[in-house]
Amino acid sequence: MSNIVYIAASLDGYIADKNGSVDWLHEVPNPEGSDMGFGELMERVDGLVMGRNTFEMVLSFGVDWPYNKPVFVLSNRLTQLPEGVEDNAFLLNGTPKEVMSKINALGYNNLYIDGGVTIQNFLKADLIDEMIITTIPVLLGGGSPLFGDLLEPLKFSYVKSEQLLDCVVKNYYLRARD
Repeated sequence: MSNIVYIAASLDGYIADKNGSVDWLHEVPNPEGSDMGFGELMERVDGLVMGRNTFEMVLSFGVDWPYNKPVFVLSNRLTQLPEGVEDNAFLLNGTPKEVMSKINALGYNNLYIDGGVTIQNFLKADLIDEMIITTIPVLLGGGSPLFGDLLEPLKFSYVKSEQLLDCVVKNYYLRARD
C-alpha cells in the first residue's frame, strides 16, 4: 500500500498564488505537451484522494473529467457532488485515518493524495509514503503553502531527481520509517 503525493510547487514552496490561482504552472514552455510523468503515476494508483478545494478547481478548468480512476473527495461541507461526476467521484469525510480505512475496505490501496490541506493533514497523520514534487522556477512570494505545521519531524529518503522541459526539477522521496 502506498499513499503518494504528486504535486508541483514554486521555488518558495507554494502550490497556488496569493489569489488561489495555479495559472503560473502553465507558463512553463511545453511545446510537445509532455504530461511530465502524470500518466505513469496514474498507472501506479488505484484511486485519488482529493480535497474539496482541489476538486472544485479541477471542475473550474472546463475540461472533460481528467481522471480514469475513482476520486474520493474529502469535504465536511459538501452533501453531494455536482451532476456529471457521480460515476467517478465519491464524497467522504472524517479524519485521514478514518478516510483511509473506508477507502482500503473498498479495495483501493495505492492512492494519489492531492490538495494542499489534504496533503498537510495526511502528513500530520503520517499517512504519506512517497512524495514526487516538481519544482517550477518561479517565486510567488506567498499563497497556499505545500507544507504546514507538523506534530513532529517526518524523515524522507531522497530517491532521485529528473530535469524536465529544460527548466523544472522533479524530486522523488520515500518516507523513511524506523
